[in-house]
Amino acid sequence: MGPSAGEDLDIGVLHEVGSLMAEADALHEVLERVVDFALALVNCDSCFIYVLDNDELVLRASRNPHGEIVDRLRVSVGQGITGWVAEHGSVVALPQKAFEDPRFQFFNEVPEDCFEAFLSVPLLSRGRTVGVMNLQHRLPHSYSRRQVQLISAIGFLVGAEIELARLEGENSDLSEQLKTRKLVERAKGILQRELGVNEEQAYLALQRQSRQKRRSMKEIAEAIVLSDEVKRHSLIDP
Repeated sequence: MGPSAGEDLDIGVLHEVGSLMAEADALHEVLERVVDFALALVNCDSCFIYVLDNDELVLRASRNPHGEIVDRLRVSVGQGITGWVAEHGSVVALPQKAFEDPRFQFFNEVPEDCFEAFLSVPLLSRGRTVGVMNLQHRLPHSYSRRQVQLISAIGFLVGAEIELARLEGENSDLSEQLKTRKLVERAKGILQRELGVNEEQAYLALQRQSRQKRRSMKEIAEAIVLSDEVKRHSLIDP
């Protein structure tokens, strides 16, 4: 017996999600597409994806009328059902009266948050929670085992992508810090040579300029290095 139409849809959606991960689009675009995939699998009224940022979950993608709360709404780990799922790494599926669950918490930013049915799934990477995806229904809805498994499978795929984006961000930050450090070292050397001061005095001079001009140390260092290069070229090519 061949696969049913539902199974064909499931396989198709999972294949699309996998392909999306491989294309390495911007994380924000990936999450927006994942919301679309989730809606295709479970015909719900609302879908939120939160990404863990230190000890808080930040709303990064949604399918509801309140797009202005994306990147602004924050939920602490352990706060509400969403925070509970992040803390425990477990699925919560409530078919009706989700707002009566003792873990539920109302958010003023989301006035339609009092939905009847609520499915909250952790986004995992190597056993660590990196986000949470919520699906909600205005009317009671029993989430089938198939729906929970499929949304959880998407959660595994998306979780890996979120973790990769986090690591790439950390590497980028480290690279930027190293670049800034090298610039500051060059600028200090120039000040030591031009002003006849020691290394500590040169660094304090950079700090003072940074405060007075309200510019970062990197910007001050770049200006000093650029000025020195222009001066050197003018001496070589009068």
